[in-house]
Amino acid sequence: MLLLFLVAVLASAAQRGAVDALIVDGLQVGFYGQTCPEAEGAIRDIVNNEIAMDRGIAPGLIRLFFHDCFITGCDASILLDESPAGDVPEKESSANGFTLVGLNTIDTAKSTLEAMCPSTVSCADILAFAARDAAVAAGLPSYDVAAGRRDGVRSNMDDLPGNFPVPGHHVPRLTELFNQRGLSQEDLVLLSGAHSIGSAHCFMFSNRIYGFSEQADVDPSLDPEYAARLRQMCPPRKPDDDPQQAPKVKFDAQTGEKLDNAYYSELLAKRGLLTSDNALIEDPETRAMVETFARDDALWQQKFAQAMQRVSMLDVLIGEGKGQVRKQCRLVNKQEQQQQPQLPWFRQHQRPQFPWSRQRRPRLPFPHHPVADTINGFFRGFH
Repeated sequence: MLLLFLVAVLASAAQRGAVDALIVDGLQVGFYGQTCPEAEGAIRDIVNNEIAMDRGIAPGLIRLFFHDCFITGCDASILLDESPAGDVPEKESSANGFTLVGLNTIDTAKSTLEAMCPSTVSCADILAFAARDAAVAAGLPSYDVAAGRRDGVRSNMDDLPGNFPVPGHHVPRLTELFNQRGLSQEDLVLLSGAHSIGSAHCFMFSNRIYGFSEQADVDPSLDPEYAARLRQMCPPRKPDDDPQQAPKVKFDAQTGEKLDNAYYSELLAKRGLLTSDNALIEDPETRAMVETFARDDALWQQKFAQAMQRVSMLDVLIGEGKGQVRKQCRLVNKQEQQQQPQLPWFRQHQRPQFPWSRQRRPRLPFPHHPVADTINGFFRGFH
């Protein structure tokens, strides 16, 4: 009911041409109106400038936002280069690693805001604003982002396996994971529409175009002409191939740089790139949603924005004593490193103690092997 109320009020405010300060579960639209009134405008300008130079920044920022929020909540934990506990951070997981795009954009926004309003705007809020601005730059109507998040002090790559959607999942497992985070099956279908922009490395779907089964070399659920084009763009994988050098293919061959409902039309035409994309038309419930959004771009855009608002509220840290406002998004503030970290939702029932003085875990490099990438994350959008 609270979310529905938020959407109704925001829609009403948009019609009036202005938005008053609104508080939702502790987050507030216009949160920096007094402390850093130019914050949202500065972030928007930086995002627009970066996207003008590299269109891949737009899907990268949306994916970065989703990957941050889905595990420990929207706490900017994905941005940390290191963890005070000595854990290997989220960004070094094979679900992230070299595939993360937009980190430098967030760094630029943070350094700009620190010069304007020191120790005021959190990295978590910057990421939420930047994801919205990236979506708008890609063609989505603007929507409001409530702010007031604080930044977490914990990041652990071990939190991802088993708790995060991956490209090989089918609808039952995807729905289960979304439901665990308070998101619906419709949210799953809506947010999958982010694949209207961005691209995926060939190794993420090579199992569908080479050696699919004993009976068929190519996944029979793929359009034959589309499969033939994919095989032209993606040669058979070799054991010593470097994943970072793998070719990339746009998710949406129609309007690959515009965030619209063409993704759903592509799915119905049997041109979904990943297994998790194609799964949406194989399940009768999600297929009905795909058909609805394929017919009505305005409806999908409105609902996609609302889904992004719901994601932005996942397990946020609010108020003094919760997290911090980092001075650099890649590092925890030194004077606050000793506080008890916020555990992710799936570990809150077993709150282990983290001895800050223990020996630091060795930082493992991202494994340059295609097999490691079978657990890559849900939004595979990058240029």
